[in-house]
Amino acid sequence: MKTVWVTALAKDEARVQQVMGQLKTYGLAPNGHFWIDNLEKMAWMGARDEMKNSKASLWLVLASEKELAQPSIRYGLSLMALSIYAANGTGFPVVFLFSGKESVAPATLPTPLRGATVLSDATPAWQAKLVAQVNKPQAPVSQDYRLDVYGDPNLGQWFEVGPAQGAWTGALFGVAGAEITFHAVGAKGKLPERTVLEYEQKGFELALGGKKFVAWAVKNMVDESQSYFIRVKGQPSSLLFSQYAEGQEADVFALQLQ
Repeated sequence: MKTVWVTALAKDEARVQQVMGQLKTYGLAPNGHFWIDNLEKMAWMGARDEMKNSKASLWLVLASEKELAQPSIRYGLSLMALSIYAANGTGFPVVFLFSGKESVAPATLPTPLRGATVLSDATPAWQAKLVAQVNKPQAPVSQDYRLDVYGDPNLGQWFEVGPAQGAWTGALFGVAGAEITFHAVGAKGKLPERTVLEYEQKGFELALGGKKFVAWAVKNMVDESQSYFIRVKGQPSSLLFSQYAEGQEADVFALQLQ
């Protein structure tokens, strides 16, 4: 029996019980939590860990237009999605379930959530659509980069970036509406205990798509086994990162998180 992890953005116990009951009727095993909108304490990390332990095959978010209009909720969901994709692949199924006639266009969601399926509980046989998604082979989504995020009230909020294949001759990372406070290079998958940085640069400004970013960079070689780690204070509305190839053209990746 496949597990569906249910995130309820509002503490509506009646709705949650109804949805979970319907999932059970269709042969799915629901588990989940009520969303805690607390970015300072990085509450999304606890939900991410519980979801990971449940071995869920699909993430179902019970949402409303009002909740998804809140920047803090959009940001927290974005971080959780990035972490889920890093662990399970970018093809991991995510579904937003609205009540009645409410809905949003996927293109209006933050970048990490734009691949999600949007359904309403008024949609005929929406439960069967989840069954189909859970049992559909996960198609790998090709990306040129790796991106993960870590959150700990003591260590802070960290992003990890690197190439999906090959190597970068240096790395650059910028944020809009937040502050970078530290950076490091080390083995991928965990925060490094120590680092040696080559030709580091801090606090230079970049502009992309009408937004201003403050960026840091290093010249360290970053490959499939090494990552660039960046500690960020605050909740950036957008991220920008790329290979740092001074004087050469490089693909630049930008993500909206709110």
